[in-house]
Amino acid sequence: SRTYPSWRVLNKTIDPSKIPLVLIGCGSYSPVTYLHLRMFEMAKDHITERGDFELLGAYFSPVSSGYKKGGLAFHKHRVRMCELATLASDCIMVDPWEAAQDEPVRTAVVLQHFDDWINGREAGEEWGILAGETRRKVRIMLIAGGDLIQSFASYEVRDGIKKPVWLESDLDIILGNFGCFVIERTGADVHDFLLQHDLLHKYRRQVYVVKQFIHNDISSTKIRLFIKRGMSIKYLLPDAVIEYISRKALY
Repeated sequence: SRTYPSWRVLNKTIDPSKIPLVLIGCGSYSPVTYLHLRMFEMAKDHITERGDFELLGAYFSPVSSGYKKGGLAFHKHRVRMCELATLASDCIMVDPWEAAQDEPVRTAVVLQHFDDWINGREAGEEWGILAGETRRKVRIMLIAGGDLIQSFASYEVRDGIKKPVWLESDLDIILGNFGCFVIERTGADVHDFLLQHDLLHKYRRQVYVVKQFIHNDISSTKIRLFIKRGMSIKYLLPDAVIEYISRKALY
């Protein structure tokens, strides 16, 4: 039987004309902000407008503490902050699996993990979603900001050698097998980026660009800086998260 957090996944007869969908948000979430929460809501509106998907649920999947990044709080704190941030949501849940791993987990592996949980070997007889008297496979897709999609075509220098940030084989899995909802960010022209890069252009029909009608550029990095400088972070993230940060003396 299933062991993943599923209490907010819709257990009802879905519209057979639509594709059942679960969104996965991978990231540091150090701390989680209102922008992270709004990404799911913007995607939900876009999905409703499209009319071809039925959103069953969504997950925050915080990265492992083994991901050596400045300002990254211990994984249990980040998981708890995400849980507190989603208490009022009827859709968003938090999966601690990736966060609990000792080493960083590639995004392609995380998406496959959810697919195994929901549709595959870990789901058992309850795989997918019940639609009437038959079971249907649930589509698993990544949700990300425009800055992440730009990183798909970025390079970094390691040991004096210029190497791509993402393995091409991983992008084949992420975009080819699963697909991605991308939230537009200020200064990031996602459509132009998809046009310019061969691999992204190859999978352009698997990338759904979500327009941000009210631009929100809240940054976890700036939140941490505000805390360090003793500045107010109220109304930038949920009160329960602010209270947790204060109580645990984070950042």
